[in-house]
Amino acid sequence: MPAYSFEALDPQGQTRRGVLEADTARTARSQLRAQDWVPLKVEAVQRTSSGLNTVIWESKVFSSTALAVWTRQLSGLVNAGLPLERALSALSDEAETPRQRDLVSALRTEVNAGAPFAKALSQHPREFSPIFTAVIGAGEQSGHLGLVLERLADDLQEQQNLRGKLLAAGLYPAIVCVVALVIVLFLLAYVVPQVAQVFGSNQQQLPALTSVMLALSSFVQNFWLWGLLLMTALTAGGHVALKQTDVRLRFDAAWLQLPLIGRLARGYNAARFASTLAMLATAGVPILKALQAAADTLSNTALKRDAQEALVLVREGAPLASALAQHQRFPRLLVMFSRLGEQTGTLPTMLQRAAAQLSEEVQRRALQLATILEPLLIVAMGAMVMLIVLAVMLPIIQLNQWVR
Repeated sequence: MPAYSFEALDPQGQTRRGVLEADTARTARSQLRAQDWVPLKVEAVQRTSSGLNTVIWESKVFSSTALAVWTRQLSGLVNAGLPLERALSALSDEAETPRQRDLVSALRTEVNAGAPFAKALSQHPREFSPIFTAVIGAGEQSGHLGLVLERLADDLQEQQNLRGKLLAAGLYPAIVCVVALVIVLFLLAYVVPQVAQVFGSNQQQLPALTSVMLALSSFVQNFWLWGLLLMTALTAGGHVALKQTDVRLRFDAAWLQLPLIGRLARGYNAARFASTLAMLATAGVPILKALQAAADTLSNTALKRDAQEALVLVREGAPLASALAQHQRFPRLLVMFSRLGEQTGTLPTMLQRAAAQLSEEVQRRALQLATILEPLLIVAMGAMVMLIVLAVMLPIIQLNQWVR
């Protein structure tokens, strides 16, 4: 259906702008008049699909941080007693970018037309995930939309904080590795060949370390392009192979078995699973639907399959803790809190506590790993540079001794 951008006056005389979908411009004006708005300008939104104006890639309207902020702002307005339509109108007027204003205006138009808020969100799957939409729908059905929005904003913020801390913990080691690789390649490709030219005409026997470095330097100079092509081919081949279900399942299962990284991956996925399940259960979503949605958030396919198998057991009548305990990949902490929650009738609360503890453990282990890796990487980089420097200096020292 075509989209039309509009500018109109509301009953209070304020200028409103936004985007709505209609068959024709006349239908769009009729929709505005039905809301007691006076249309000033209605124009079709141009959507190019070929030529130089083709959009190859476009970022989301809301980033992860912006979506959490927007959800919290909406929850504040709704909790203050403002009707949803007026809350969306206020957020549309305060939007930071035109794309955000257009998106919120489209949501407001759908709500004004009588559609549930969850259905309006589902019209934009690229911006709002199925879990986001399901939680909103549950909040509308229970009549506690403001509380659900606040809880959803908290969950989005917690996920963003966890990803940010994991990224910060791994950023420094990654930078050190890249810098070390660049320095070593520069020394082997440029500095060591200069030494070869200086001592090439000399008939003296070069030290073993220098000979090894010269051979390695020659290999880098002659085969760097083939090495780059090989790395590119392996990366592309691995990417294609991981799209195969069986290969990806075996890879993810092996990844979870790694000594340190595997435990971090297991804890991160379990924390996200428990947090999503707790949020959906609190919002009143049936446990089977909540389990399916929580399983879809898992990035590790091995854990995702375990969660889906646990869903089958729960559907057959098994308790959640027993279903999760059938698979050794889920942390025992999650199983324990699930069992306590089922026994005391406070499953959402216990799941949220499990998610908080798992998140703290993941952050602590990631920080410990980064703390250990930092000095080890620095020492390794220093050792490699020292070996190259020794390979350059040993012939000079040997020549001085020969002259004497």
